[in-house]
Amino acid sequence: MPQYLIAFNDEWVPKHTPEELTAKGVAVRAVSAEMKEVGILRYENGGIDASTVVCSVQARDGKPIFTDGPYVETKEHLGGFCVIEVPDDEAARYWAGRMAVALDWPQEVHRFPDHTS
Repeated sequence: MPQYLIAFNDEWVPKHTPEELTAKGVAVRAVSAEMKEVGILRYENGGIDASTVVCSVQARDGKPIFTDGPYVETKEHLGGFCVIEVPDDEAARYWAGRMAVALDWPQEVHRFPDHTS
């Protein structure tokens, strides 16, 4: 069965009060609990803690160069994600829709390639 990444970027999230974020956390945890209950949730993470960046790594002359910065330039930063295993794109879209409604901000859905064949 294919696996899908459902994710959002921090830049897509409008400003919220602490109370609004608490309410959204309750709503999205209910969706995650349902995913666990039906057996499709493979991994979830509320996001990446920006204060715990381990390093940046680039290849130079065929060797990895590790630094504490500067980091790769990007306009987007991963906000949160989960991995689900469902039968098809339609089911992945359903669950991403549930997450988008619970959080009231956009979600992206990406299918992982099937490397079993």
